[in-house]
Amino acid sequence: MSPDISVAVVDAETPGNVGTIARAMKNFGLSELLLVDPPELDPEGEAYGMAGHAREDVLPNAREVTFDHLVGRYHTVGCTAVTGEDARRHVRYPFRTPADLAASLGEVEADTCVVFGRERVGLTNEELGRLDEVCAIPASEDYPVLNLGQAATVVLYELRDLTVETTQLPDGPIERAAEAEIEGLHEEFARYLRNANHPAEKRPKARRLLRRVLGRAHPTGREVRTLRGILRRGNGLLEHPERLRVDGSEREADER
Repeated sequence: MSPDISVAVVDAETPGNVGTIARAMKNFGLSELLLVDPPELDPEGEAYGMAGHAREDVLPNAREVTFDHLVGRYHTVGCTAVTGEDARRHVRYPFRTPADLAASLGEVEADTCVVFGRERVGLTNEELGRLDEVCAIPASEDYPVLNLGQAATVVLYELRDLTVETTQLPDGPIERAAEAEIEGLHEEFARYLRNANHPAEKRPKARRLLRRVLGRAHPTGREVRTLRGILRRGNGLLEHPERLRVDGSEREADER
């Protein structure tokens, strides 16, 4: 899970945003929070109120440092909403998106610090000029400026593959149903089209449509068996309408 990634907030104006950033760090597996010229963080105040479970470790363990410390200790990435599109200007250009940044950092081992600025004006040109990279979140040209806490959450979310051990998802690819099971579903669908009196000239197109949908979906064995059971029951009722109960409670074993 490298590189090691820290988060710094420069001259935050409101404690609440510091708490929100600490919470986002906790969500996405980061723990080192560095503060340059921070506001007062009262344990009974807004920062701790906004931090969620990060009030237990990330926020109380935050360290106050200087900007010089960030530059001298870490590979630094300055986050800004205002970018320059002119290659002749190198203060805010070129810049990476958060997704691009995650891909880039995943290729190296370097202690990295993602640096966020003030709520109103962000990082100054002088500060950005001392940082190694620039990161910006693509947003609407009508209003590209995000709230400080929101911006940090978006950036840290994109870095999650580098910082979070994912345990809640199954390992490996989805186990697609056996082809014979999927073909059985297609056969049951063809039977349904006949029983429902779908126009004969349209049946090949309908079957091809379902084949394309299932081809993209990669259904599991259970999904295929369930869908096939539903179609089989429908076919049975279309072929033998007398089996339809008023309460609709009848079901076949394949649906179970």
